[in-house]
Amino acid sequence: MRIKELADVVGITTRAVRHYHRIGLLPEPPRQPNGYRWYGLRDAVRLARIRRLTELGLSLDEVRDVLAADAGKDLAEVLDELDADLARQEEVIRQRRARLAQLLRPARDSGGLSTEAPVSPALAALFDDMSRTCGQLPEPEPAMAAKERELLALLETNTPGGDRGWITEMTHALRSDPEVIARAYEVYAQLDELSGAPADDPRVEQAARAMAGSIPEGVLEAMNVPGEQWLAAAGAGGFAAAFFADFAPAQAAAMRRAIELLQEQAR
Repeated sequence: MRIKELADVVGITTRAVRHYHRIGLLPEPPRQPNGYRWYGLRDAVRLARIRRLTELGLSLDEVRDVLAADAGKDLAEVLDELDADLARQEEVIRQRRARLAQLLRPARDSGGLSTEAPVSPALAALFDDMSRTCGQLPEPEPAMAAKERELLALLETNTPGGDRGWITEMTHALRSDPEVIARAYEVYAQLDELSGAPADDPRVEQAARAMAGSIPEGVLEAMNVPGEQWLAAAGAGGFAAAFFADFAPAQAAAMRRAIELLQEQAR
């Protein structure tokens, strides 16, 4: 097949094929007596592999390394590997669609997604509980409540060690007691009152103890080791600096003190 036919079969442009020739990624076949280059099935297979590897996010240098590792394999082996690659991609797509279905289910049930979405169904349910509690308050929702949801969404996205199971258990424990969220909103209101206060405000200790005391024992047990790791990480480092910088001095001081109290309980 000619270069245009080759490009059409793989679904790329002839310009891309020529670029791969120039950088040595796709060997150029010798010209036929009529002056045209003639490509075979192996060329199409190699070019298709290049396309799919780049679509997976590999750089052209990385693609070259992968193809070099395939040198010496017969066509059947290469085709088997391509088929296995496609099967893996299909499984990844299936898992992603299942995940999207989980995320969209609460939206279809309630008519919308929270601003912190996408999050797990368990966390979405907790946020719905918070929303209902907020709707029963005589005052607007405390600003600290929104920050709490942002933090929980962040923790679910990137937890120490990659283990997210503990946060699912934690949200279940939080939802098991209908009074927990109501107490949390009382703490949010206390923290909001510290928004313009200095770090040495006498209300800091009171707010810290209220914050630590509002967390049920079941939640602390659910957090277990990963939670302790995060509590330790929250006390120092670049993440902590960025996190606490988002709060007023008195609020940050109260949260630091609450973390100390929780660490003492965890020992």
